[in-house]
Amino acid sequence: MKYLTFVKGPEIPMDKIPPAMFAVMDQYTAEQAKKGVFLSGGGLAPSAQSFRVAIRDGKLVVTDGPFTESKEVIGGWAFVSHNSHEDALAAAKEFMELHIKHWPGWEGTCEVRPLMDYPDQ
Repeated sequence: MKYLTFVKGPEIPMDKIPPAMFAVMDQYTAEQAKKGVFLSGGGLAPSAQSFRVAIRDGKLVVTDGPFTESKEVIGGWAFVSHNSHEDALAAAKEFMELHIKHWPGWEGTCEVRPLMDYPDQ
């Protein structure tokens, strides 16, 4: 089964992220890609470079970033493939353990969502 995972946390400038975190993520994703687990992924630019398009009272509303009302932003994403829910959960825990080890004090969330299969129409 394929999943979309994303990591949410406080928006932190790139120069404040420990260099060891980048190195371990590169190594981890390369290992997972060799296993056929990591399919694609990456980091996201700061919300200051982003915008949102919403519907309010039947009209489109565009909001430019940064999104100061957000306590957490999505900082990175990945498409992954796992054989079971249990495998996906174990991988998410392993991924977040890397953050504990290589980025002490950081707090955030890894959300894992299965992709829906739509029947052929």
